[in-house]
Amino acid sequence: MPGADESNNPGSANTDLEFAKDQTRLTVAAACLDAMKHRTEQVQEVAARAVRDENTTDARVVEARLNRRRADLDVGAGPLCFGRIDEEPMGPSQRGDQWYVGRRHIEDEKGAPVIVDWRAPVSAPFYRATAVDPCGLERRRRFSADGPNLEAVFDEDLTDPDEGGVGGLPDPLIAELDRSRTGQMRDIVATIASEQDVIIRAPLDELLIVQGGPGTGKTAVGLHRAAFLLFQHRDFLADNKVLVVGPNPVFLRYVAEVLPSLGERSVIQTTLKGLLAARHRVRTVEDDVTAELKGDPRLALVVHNLMRSKVRPLDGVLELRSGVNVLRFSSEDVEELQDRVLTRSLPMNAARDVFRSVLLQEAWQRYLKRSGADPGIQPAFVAAIRNDASFKKDFDRMWPTQSPPVVVRELLGSARRRERSSQGLLDTEEQALLHRKSTARTADEPWSAADLPLLDEATHIASGVPATYGHAVVDEAQDHTAMALRMLGRRAIGQSMTILGDLAQATAPGAMTSWHDAVGHLTSGVDVRHEELTVGYRVPAEILDVANTLLRVAAPDVTPAVSVRPGGIPPQWFEFAAERAAADDRPMAMAAAVLSALSSMPQSVRSRAVVAAAEDLDELEHALRVGGHAVERVGGPAAGSSLPGSAAVALVDPDGAKGLEFDAVVVVDPDAVADHRHGLRRLYVAMTRAVQYLAIVRRLDVEKPLIDQARVLDDVFLAGGNVAAHEDLEHL
Repeated sequence: MPGADESNNPGSANTDLEFAKDQTRLTVAAACLDAMKHRTEQVQEVAARAVRDENTTDARVVEARLNRRRADLDVGAGPLCFGRIDEEPMGPSQRGDQWYVGRRHIEDEKGAPVIVDWRAPVSAPFYRATAVDPCGLERRRRFSADGPNLEAVFDEDLTDPDEGGVGGLPDPLIAELDRSRTGQMRDIVATIASEQDVIIRAPLDELLIVQGGPGTGKTAVGLHRAAFLLFQHRDFLADNKVLVVGPNPVFLRYVAEVLPSLGERSVIQTTLKGLLAARHRVRTVEDDVTAELKGDPRLALVVHNLMRSKVRPLDGVLELRSGVNVLRFSSEDVEELQDRVLTRSLPMNAARDVFRSVLLQEAWQRYLKRSGADPGIQPAFVAAIRNDASFKKDFDRMWPTQSPPVVVRELLGSARRRERSSQGLLDTEEQALLHRKSTARTADEPWSAADLPLLDEATHIASGVPATYGHAVVDEAQDHTAMALRMLGRRAIGQSMTILGDLAQATAPGAMTSWHDAVGHLTSGVDVRHEELTVGYRVPAEILDVANTLLRVAAPDVTPAVSVRPGGIPPQWFEFAAERAAADDRPMAMAAAVLSALSSMPQSVRSRAVVAAAEDLDELEHALRVGGHAVERVGGPAAGSSLPGSAAVALVDPDGAKGLEFDAVVVVDPDAVADHRHGLRRLYVAMTRAVQYLAIVRRLDVEKPLIDQARVLDDVFLAGGNVAAHEDLEHL
């Protein structure tokens, strides 16, 4: 009703008249959008008739564009408009312009804007204005709406620093933060923060690195940046697409509706594995040590050396025959011609064709120098050499066609080839670590995910990049190896990329330890911008403060995120008594404590997850099912297509939980989680998945529980005893 926000915002300038005016604008906007759809559908019918009658390319192009426009007008169930900005008046007797900001541009029958798109330049002050820098605004009004119905407004007088609301969290954002999670990420166009907006609107021709802790909105910012770039560079990106790379299929399902809800469909969303899945089937899992080695940038040189070694002259003299004419080339002559072609930096297989042409041209030039040469027979002379069976055989030996799967298969399966190509790069133990017995057929090779960047490197050297994109957004990028980053970097035209991640959550084999190193693997010579998000919107302060105690050792160079959600429920502790060695007792006791934690959760909880070390998941799944809980194993072979946590208790290890969020999380046996490589980082990931409630189930038999000890050592850090604290926690 009018004035519904007054109790929450003392001094609000809202009146019944203003509220009614805003409600009218929303009603008119909905009608105008329907009219836009109707007009587009009428033109669609004309275009479809033209295709049926004419069947020309132009008619089909027009029809396709109209179909895309009609699809773009479907904006989903979210509110069309989420705010209004009032510009400062130009003079004392004038009134500033007013703009209604919403999900998409909506115009009336005369083409006048009713709502402006959130991505338009005129909308930027809606997100960036503060009392310190009002960006030319007098007032910002945020809407709370249910479809076309305005329920409440929240006013911010940007000319008065003491006005309620300025400098704090706007009511719509508070409501969004308190919303229960259902397993599906929603867009944040109504609540984009100023520091997020700066990243979203960054230029296309940059490589943008975004470091941010849990809950700072990295993923949402990356997806909204994709939507913004598609809006700003519609023609270029409609043709070249935007690539979004997520860490796993569950994560992609989690974010799948964000871009379509913003009307954007020129986007390919996939995983690193998905980029090559159509050509190389992953059949095996690599151990961590081997996976880390295969991700080492030295492997790029090893692959190159192996492929380059296949280009070589014959041991003896090369003879080219054209009728009675025989042209002879020494091995030095052939090598000089090969080197000349290789300096052109062409893909190997394209360079092969160039080498053939250069060799035949050189043969023709030598023939012309002979007494009695006939300049008019060049086509027949060259054709005779090309068609000669001996030449074809010799040419294939000098410069064979490179098959990427065969190259990588040889690297892994042949000790001789591996030693020759790895000389000076890998030691004997590393070379042995790469060994894998080859299958009878290349098609049956048991590729691992760690092999894919090697295959892509070989493909790049042999044939160039299979597909490129106008822009690439890479989430959870800290977990990609150097070889994987090379694979991703070459797919973005001009290295136009948005790289999102948190070094504090780097746990995968070969993960990045610094963004400077990551940039070196992604690109060379392009402008790079680094941005950091430190304001946490998702995880309550009571939870984040406890998790941050681990960062002093887990990631001492990372700035901890600070939550803007004060208070909340402190982490709840549950304990079980069982010796680690007692294999029969521990699972039962642990499961009983987990069931107690689940039963203690508030009624408001809609999505739940149990996060535990991978080796405990089977026992926990069994115990939860026996205890009457529906369980979904996230990322497991039996996992369905539904999103985890809402219909059943999600059961997942810390790595599988990255990027996901749940109302309530139970972290099981933190000392067991930490008892792995990068264990403290994995524990940090597990503890920061909760947006309302965190329970920690720990063992009583641990003399110094890790999290309690971390809190003590955190105080030591703050007091200046950093070195001693680091050593103590490393030995826990």
